[in-house]
Amino acid sequence: MDTSLAHRLRATVATLLHETGESQAGLADAIRVSQAQVSRRQNGAAPWGLDDCDLLAAHFGIDVMDLLAGPSPAFQALQLARAQKGHQNTDG
Repeated sequence: MDTSLAHRLRATVATLLHETGESQAGLADAIRVSQAQVSRRQNGAAPWGLDDCDLLAAHFGIDVMDLLAGPSPAFQALQLARAQKGHQNTDG
């Protein structure tokens, strides 16, 4: 099993896309690249860069270190960010 950082990042992005229900095309629009570029990065034909990691983390509302830590930490951070956002919305 591939446990490289690149593989872990692809798995994390896939998990976050699944959890949010977002498509590769939607993510591509959000981080200002083409859907084909997202697809190549997700299938390992091209790498996610450091700047991409900053954009991905900001898009999902999580810390870049959670993004790089893998699917489980990123998923937990996403849930926490959503809960905090929901709490802020109810405070007025």
